[in-house]
Amino acid sequence: MKKVFDVIIIGAGIIGLSTAYYLTKKGKKVLMLEKKEIGSGSSGACDDMILLQSKKPGILLQMALESFEMYKCLSEELNTDLEFQTRGGMILIENQEQLKIMEDFVRKQRSYGLDVELIDKRDVKKKQPLVNDRVIASTYSPIDSQVNPLRVMKGFYMKSIERGMEIDKPSSVTALKKLSNGYWEVVTDNNKCYHAEVVINAAGAWAAEVGKFAGVEIPIKPKKGQIAVTEQIPCVGETNIWDADYIVTKLDPVLAEKRDRILAELGIGLSFTQTLDGNYLIGGTREFVGFDTKTTYQGISNILSQVLKFFPVLRNVHIIRTFAGLRPASIDGKPFLGEVKDKEGFFIAAGHEGDGIALAPITGKIMAQMICGETLSLPVDELSPDRLKTHCKPS
Repeated sequence: MKKVFDVIIIGAGIIGLSTAYYLTKKGKKVLMLEKKEIGSGSSGACDDMILLQSKKPGILLQMALESFEMYKCLSEELNTDLEFQTRGGMILIENQEQLKIMEDFVRKQRSYGLDVELIDKRDVKKKQPLVNDRVIASTYSPIDSQVNPLRVMKGFYMKSIERGMEIDKPSSVTALKKLSNGYWEVVTDNNKCYHAEVVINAAGAWAAEVGKFAGVEIPIKPKKGQIAVTEQIPCVGETNIWDADYIVTKLDPVLAEKRDRILAELGIGLSFTQTLDGNYLIGGTREFVGFDTKTTYQGISNILSQVLKFFPVLRNVHIIRTFAGLRPASIDGKPFLGEVKDKEGFFIAAGHEGDGIALAPITGKIMAQMICGETLSLPVDELSPDRLKTHCKPS
């Protein structure tokens, strides 16, 4: 006998789990399918950032600000310590070219309500006394935050299970078919068959592979990010740190052409954040290498060279492990949220790239609102799966 659900979610990463949480909160009968283990993809191999400063002014910054407000209450709501912390963040600026671009970037972000400012070298030293003198200025936002992704996923999962969500793992989708009665039929590799009015593709870096089963071509590719983890050490400075180099090259094509070849090829953008336990996460690369999740000497050594450039004091700190995850990168840098045209009942919630942790709460809330036919918390038309003329084939 086939089991029938209101919604089937494919992918038990942080986006799928958040969506399940908000759907079960509205009384929906949800099944989650996961081909490996909960959080075994990108969500379990990432850093801990809720970085607001990196978001371009527009819908992604609006979503990040909304998620930030939601995270403030989520530990209590989920009855789980999410290790949510607001330490603030700084993006270090090394030269006048970077400064000019970041001045304009900050001005636009402030117009969207982000609490961010530019500070001079003297104030940089007050917040980061151990930083190299090469830094001439920095952005500073007191609300950049962080959270433990594993605890967030556990919180969403446990509450959803309490409300009746079922999960089938390990279970890979082998077929998706729209039936004449309006339901979707989902067949898995363990010879199970499920029916649901709605299917949500929340498979992250594997979303394009899942889309093929429904006859939908989704322009999402895996982008590898390598990260190094230090031993537990005292705080290096007041805030978490990023560098401006990668950000400005995304904003200015001229600077992108001038960038160091190796850094450009590896897509290195420095992030330096400390966990509650005292370990620092140092990232990261952004590499299109398929589904390869192996760390490399070239990637890790260049990441460490970048952090030592800013903080030579770290030279004798031990690296205790390295890991890599696959960011789900869309062709235009924005996630796909919504129903696919001509595939009624087939939704996508994927393509967040490095913003999955930051945007998970608001993404889950909006997806639940869409499926329940409610007014959305934010207008996300520009994130529609059809904005890039997603191609559909008969399923």
